[in-house]
Amino acid sequence: MFYGFSITDLTSIFVMQGFAGLILFSVYVLMALGLAIIFGQMGVINMAHGEFMILGAYMTYLTSQLFLTFVPVLFPVYFFVAMIIAFCASGALGMLVEWAMIRHLYKRPLDTLLATWGLSLILQQAYRSVFGAREVGVELPEWMMGSLQVTDGIEVQINGLFVMTLTLGITVAVGYVMYWSRWGRQVRAVMQNRVMAGAVGIDTEKVDRYTFALGCGIAGVAGSAFTMIGSTGPTAGQLYIVDTFLIVVFGGAQSLLGTILSAFSISQTDSTLEFFLSGSTAKVLTLLGVVFILMLRPQGLFVLKIRK
Repeated sequence: MFYGFSITDLTSIFVMQGFAGLILFSVYVLMALGLAIIFGQMGVINMAHGEFMILGAYMTYLTSQLFLTFVPVLFPVYFFVAMIIAFCASGALGMLVEWAMIRHLYKRPLDTLLATWGLSLILQQAYRSVFGAREVGVELPEWMMGSLQVTDGIEVQINGLFVMTLTLGITVAVGYVMYWSRWGRQVRAVMQNRVMAGAVGIDTEKVDRYTFALGCGIAGVAGSAFTMIGSTGPTAGQLYIVDTFLIVVFGGAQSLLGTILSAFSISQTDSTLEFFLSGSTAKVLTLLGVVFILMLRPQGLFVLKIRK
């Protein structure tokens, strides 16, 4: 696999692919954080999670077009506004879905799988009807274009650095909310013992609704980040949903730290292997590695310890 490459070439390749893997890792983490909250904390198998991401991507596209058309002087800062709109739009849709459908299906994971799979098909068709079947691309501000020259053979993309910084900030914020805030303690209380949480005065229905909305909102922000590395289409979310579930299960469904480490290992493995092998072969090898580890440790890399 490494035949014909010098040590210098391999070093440059591994650094460049490692950086590309970090960009993919950033999108994976944002997707998986939202799914870990919904699946790990609520036990809901949300097959429409990719469509919430694409809603965020389309909101980013619309915001860029509005800024270009009406306030071009503010176009350099449109992305910050787009992320807020993407979070709010995906979160609001998630809140509506939880109220209309998900709240009737708690403790029925297979039913949530079928229901959200049907929802994903409905959302794909809705995007196709509103935005068309063709993929659309987002024009980036000038300050996000280009790359930084690290060495003669190594360059890092500026927009990639921005996505990684964004991911770091959101990850820290989600960790604080889930583990140190009052609302996060309520979420974990409802997850561990819903009846007792309700008995001490926690509004479990409200916690469920806002938890689902938070997970969907983070997916919307992931959609904003996704516009920097790929085109947005009605079915683009389905390309990431399997990998995202794999990351959450591999890391441990109730562990945010496990989700982050799992996303890092899978994204780096995919990025490096895809350079030397075909994309499908790299996916197969990565999947086989994950399956082998799960056979040895079926609970995932990390497991939440609960007193019983």
